[in-house]
Amino acid sequence: MLARTMVYLEQAQLQALRDEAHSLGISLAELVRRIVSRHQRDAMASSPAPETAYLSIVALGASGRADVSEDHDRHLGEAIRREHDR
Repeated sequence: MLARTMVYLEQAQLQALRDEAHSLGISLAELVRRIVSRHQRDAMASSPAPETAYLSIVALGASGRADVSEDHDRHLGEAIRREHDR
């Protein structure tokens, strides 16, 4: 659902937006909606993830083995060998 709003712009800003909308073949309102959407996407992409997002991956692949960090190459080799032997 669209909501109506009022925005005050400098005359040069308004003319630049009108020109761009005209060149794209869309209404001024549609251009403003696209600009706002782009701004929202960019803001989301540039904001850092909350710390809880990083903590959610801790122990994601828990194997139950205590020596994985020390012997990861050996464990990886064994897993690859098991997969190859199938």
